Amino acid sequence: MAAVAQPPPSPPSVRLRLAPRGAVALRVDGAWWPRSRSLLAELPPLIGALPEEWGKIVGVTVNAQMWADAPGRILVGHHVVRLRRESVWRRRYTVCLLAPDQGRRDLLVVPPELAAADAEYLMSAVASYGP
Repeated sequence: MAAVAQPPPSPPSVRLRLAPRGAVALRVDGAWWPRSRSLLAELPPLIGALPEEWGKIVGVTVNAQMWADAPGRILVGHHVVRLRRESVWRRRYTVCLLAPDQGRRDLLVVPPELAAADAEYLMSAVASYGP
């Protein structure tokens, strides 16, 4: 009897909520709740889940204190994304995404260890903010 190969489990969905389009000038464009503090594991699925109108992300700036070490560049899909780590305390819980001709987008980063109810509350607050 031949064994039937099972498909690999699908990766968990990205926990991302975006602020509504046309919202008044926001300090953040959405909220992201990563599952770990590994940029190598978390950034590719995040970038893949972003809307097409955000453009091709070529640069990401994060707070060095919040994330595990990562190289200065990673391959996402078929393009290179440059990583910049800074230690500015006021931006500890944000990630800045840069796309040519589209500018910058900032996401609130909900710490991965936060309780689900608290994380959902924060993400919903960002997603429900509108004009």
